[in-house]
Amino acid sequence: MGAVVFVIVATARFRAHPFLVLLIAAYLVGLAAGLPGTAVVAAITEGFGGTIGYIGIVIAAGTIIGALLEKTGGAALMARSVLRWIGKARSLLAMSITGLFVSVPVFCDSGFVVLAPLNRSLAKQSGTSLASFTVALSMGLYAGHVFIPPTPGPLAAAGELGADIGLVMLLGLAVSVPVIAATWLFAQVAGRRIVIEGEHNPEQAAETPASVLPAGSTAGDIQLRSAWLAFLPILLPVALIAAQSIASLPGRPFGEGALFALLRFVGNPNSALLLGVVAACAAVWRSGGRVRMEWISESLKTGGLIILITGAGGAFGKVLQATPIGEYLGGLLGSIGLGAFSVLVPFLLAASLKTALGSSTVAIITSAAIVFPLLPALGLASSFGPVLTTLAIGAGSMTVSHANDSYFWVVSQFSGMTVSQAYKLHTVGSAVAGVTGIVAVLLLGFVLS
Repeated sequence: MGAVVFVIVATARFRAHPFLVLLIAAYLVGLAAGLPGTAVVAAITEGFGGTIGYIGIVIAAGTIIGALLEKTGGAALMARSVLRWIGKARSLLAMSITGLFVSVPVFCDSGFVVLAPLNRSLAKQSGTSLASFTVALSMGLYAGHVFIPPTPGPLAAAGELGADIGLVMLLGLAVSVPVIAATWLFAQVAGRRIVIEGEHNPEQAAETPASVLPAGSTAGDIQLRSAWLAFLPILLPVALIAAQSIASLPGRPFGEGALFALLRFVGNPNSALLLGVVAACAAVWRSGGRVRMEWISESLKTGGLIILITGAGGAFGKVLQATPIGEYLGGLLGSIGLGAFSVLVPFLLAASLKTALGSSTVAIITSAAIVFPLLPALGLASSFGPVLTTLAIGAGSMTVSHANDSYFWVVSQFSGMTVSQAYKLHTVGSAVAGVTGIVAVLLLGFVLS
């Protein structure tokens, strides 16, 4: 508990970098538990290297795909395609669904920046409140950001917890459906009561301080002209990873021959995401553009930070495993007897970290590192347990977004909200999303048990 408090206070109060804080916490926990110094160092290096070895390439490839789609206008093209398929009469729901798909390769704050002009335009054309459209879009983006790999947060958590990434994708999409429905209804109700000043003036978009904008958030010239080229870099790795998960089921539905070996190879998350990068580069080339190396370099700066934080989280988790702390907490939790409601523990931990730290990704990674040693005691170490834990942490990492979260400011400033309106719309909306998410995870647990 002291280590968790230290992480929260150091990062939230003193603005220390999560990478350093998690490593320091790992050292302090190991030494305080009476481990020899050499054992502490060994656990940290093993946890750090093992985590990065499993997930590092995947995170790097995912950030490259996101950057290419953002810079070439692929994200905006995906949005217009979804709107065309669903229709402007259902444009509010279309914005939620658009946000869900766009945020799988693109960070939610970058996605909102890219889609903000389209969001404002649709609100004007449909005569619907901009407040409603803003909540629908921001929560759709949020759902994809915390539930569906290859977004780095849930991807890192799945790696830390040993969850099948293909199942996390499929069940994460299933959990996202009620989240989208609940926040869509909330957007309709809340949007009627709040009017954003100058909401139908396209020149009204407020300036966002540079300190809260994500790296590379300015979209480049649109080069992608075909919707299928925009969707391919996302759908290809998702399909390959899902096929690999299906092929690996105990019944071996595809047999154990050459097809099985091929799917195990190309469906490995590292291979699948690298093929997604190839597809993104090919899409740019087919559209007559060229991939600029500065886009990739810029994306890898963001991805590199996430990889380092993920590795530090893995080191922290490994030290916890090497101490009696996990056994003690396991016995305590086991005596409480949470049973089917045990996924509330990772949810509440992630919600506490999210509220205190602001970053959903950091909350997800830190929660996964802390929870991993407790999985056996919680009854979540086998079967669908790690997958449900990953999704419960994702739900907690939405609850709630407020002033210490850069996404809060991106949404409020790019939509022209006042801070008070942002609390009523975005913050309350994130609470609705998070609570709906954990209820959906609980129901999934009952169905799959």
